[in-house]
Amino acid sequence: MDSRLLDILVCPVSKGRLQFDRSRSELISRGAGLAYPVRDGIPILLESEARQLDDEPSAPAAKATAAPGTPGTPSDTPAS
Repeated sequence: MDSRLLDILVCPVSKGRLQFDRSRSELISRGAGLAYPVRDGIPILLESEARQLDDEPSAPAAKATAAPGTPGTPSDTPAS
């Protein structure tokens, strides 16, 4: 993607800067948590076409783990 074009494009949702992910051919908006596709070199800056960044399969899942003994965890459930 042309760096001059990237300098003038902004996220239509957050109005923040976009970063180009060359491997996925997407423009990333960290502020909005969205990734906009780039098809045939044309950025598709429609919210309806964007995917949520938390949908990334390669990113480690940010799951909260409960401490042992926390109600509702398997270690707190009596054995049958």
